[in-house]
Amino acid sequence: MTDFTAFRDLHVPGTPLLLPNTWDFGFGALLAQQGFPAIATTSLGVAAAAGEPDSVPSGRAATVALARTLARLDVLLTVDIGEGFSADPGEVADLVEELAGIGVAGVNLEDWRVADGRLADVDAQCALIGAVKDRVPDVFLNARTDTHLGGDHSTDTAVERVRAYAGAGADGVFVPGLAAPADVERVVSAAGIPVNLLFVPGVVTLAGLADLGVARVSVGSLPYRVALVSALETVRAVRDGGELPAKPLTFDDVAKLVG
Repeated sequence: MTDFTAFRDLHVPGTPLLLPNTWDFGFGALLAQQGFPAIATTSLGVAAAAGEPDSVPSGRAATVALARTLARLDVLLTVDIGEGFSADPGEVADLVEELAGIGVAGVNLEDWRVADGRLADVDAQCALIGAVKDRVPDVFLNARTDTHLGGDHSTDTAVERVRAYAGAGADGVFVPGLAAPADVERVVSAAGIPVNLLFVPGVVTLAGLADLGVARVSVGSLPYRVALVSALETVRAVRDGGELPAKPLTFDDVAKLVG
């Protein structure tokens, strides 16, 4: 049985949950083996691995399929469902209910609309959040706003949206791209619920975000993007007679992970 309370309790302002994101079972199993208490999926990584653009409706099947395999692991799981693969509140609630039945403890639901390249209407997004929480109240709903990635980069807008999403029932809010200390402190103070930020290399640190009262730090698609580069460097090293960029796991190591 999914321990929803245990996942919720990992979100402590000032002692943030470092949440690593995976795109396949193997990396998820490795993270679980290393003792991470919770892992997440990355919508970009899952979509790209399936040969799909991020957040398109057809990505729903790959997202659910990966969740089913990851749920076998002894680790708490939250799933990135992008914009929900639908604009219909009932269909988004159906998806989250299905994921909860699999054993998923949380979901990440964003307000960026890929189709028209803009932020969703606040009231429409609140309706999605409300529908999910009415249907599956125990699931930790992390409401993402893309004010600082695809929106107007306005902290005023971020504050308006995190307050609205908290009022609609969100359990946490996620503002990827937010980094300036004064802006982080302002959003943390305004939200009233746990704040999740994205780790951006060279811009923020885990310790720095902890000092600002952040409760969760995600690495997003970073491991997937690094993995692509590392795989390419490995093949180039073989071709050019160079050193491998990292020591690989053995066949037995992988067999134990997936076994």
